[in-house]
Amino acid sequence: MTPPKDLSSKEQLLSLVEANPFIGQQELADQLGLSRSAVAGHLGQLTREGRILGRAYVLPQRQPIVCIGGTNLDRKLRAVGPLRMGSSNPARQHESAGGVARNIAENLGRLGLPVHLLTAVGRDAAGQTLLAQLQGLGVDCAGCLQAADAATGSYTAVLDPDGELVLALAHMELTDRLDPAFLRQTAPQRAPARWLVADLNLPRETLDELRAEARLRGQRLLLVAVSEPKMTRLGADLRGVELLVLNRGELQALVGRALADDAALRAAWRSLHEAGLQRLVMSDGPQGVRFSDGDDLVLLPPPALDPASIREVTGAGDAMTAGIAAALHRDPDDLRAACALGLRLAALTLQSDATVSEALSPALLV
Repeated sequence: MTPPKDLSSKEQLLSLVEANPFIGQQELADQLGLSRSAVAGHLGQLTREGRILGRAYVLPQRQPIVCIGGTNLDRKLRAVGPLRMGSSNPARQHESAGGVARNIAENLGRLGLPVHLLTAVGRDAAGQTLLAQLQGLGVDCAGCLQAADAATGSYTAVLDPDGELVLALAHMELTDRLDPAFLRQTAPQRAPARWLVADLNLPRETLDELRAEARLRGQRLLLVAVSEPKMTRLGADLRGVELLVLNRGELQALVGRALADDAALRAAWRSLHEAGLQRLVMSDGPQGVRFSDGDDLVLLPPPALDPASIREVTGAGDAMTAGIAAALHRDPDDLRAACALGLRLAALTLQSDATVSEALSPALLV
């Protein structure tokens, strides 16, 4: 590749590095007609500016987003007539991939971003199929725990003929094996990450270690809630957490009180900020999302959507989180734009029968 001649020598050098991150200093000097010391000076300046990172001249936008957390198989059984307890009931079944971290990783993969998933599955047909599907979308799954002595996690929902949940059974014990020992084993996979996205299915000790690691390495850690009961896994010390994504109920569970008005929401955000949390995004149902801006939580309404176009709500929250992560990967300072992209992805998912919309593509990031 020959860089444009109208660029400065530093920008020409960056163009060559973008084309070949493993290019050597002498080769750069030869192609640009510069001394090796001049090349070293430009590389040093680009490193200080954060435009390249360390050895092999890793470019920031090529750093992976590493997702850590749950993967499972979702099954929905919808009765075709009135349910009779204690008896066999005819039903229609729908089966799909699930798990918060897995869903976020698939969304990011469909957007064309570099993404790495660290999760736990069984060494069974379901687990192998789930990993193969992600790898087909470009998601790196190296380092995932594959247990020979346990089945891949599952979530089975029994619905009445109107689609209302009657009973749900969750078998997700494998996620408990994503412990600090697993973190130590997968340190090489996390080391190059620009953002770490972890769900609160992880054990508390794992979350504690991820926060400490983020503080030590200066990595950006995004935590995403999964349910109100699991908010207790977060703990009181939020130092090291760049962003927390949750809904109103989960925020209430975290702070231990009802949040009935804007003043209560602002007070909750301030208390979390004082505990070390850098930024907050709260999904607020049909109103949209609220994101932290200074001491305030700013409301951002969702895109207009015809209620008749809504097919399935499952996965919309994970799509929103993925959109936020994708936008922050490009511009870590613009939380409003990140929330806007998150709402756009959630809207697409609401209009899809799939947990992750197949309408997602890199064009959405342009």
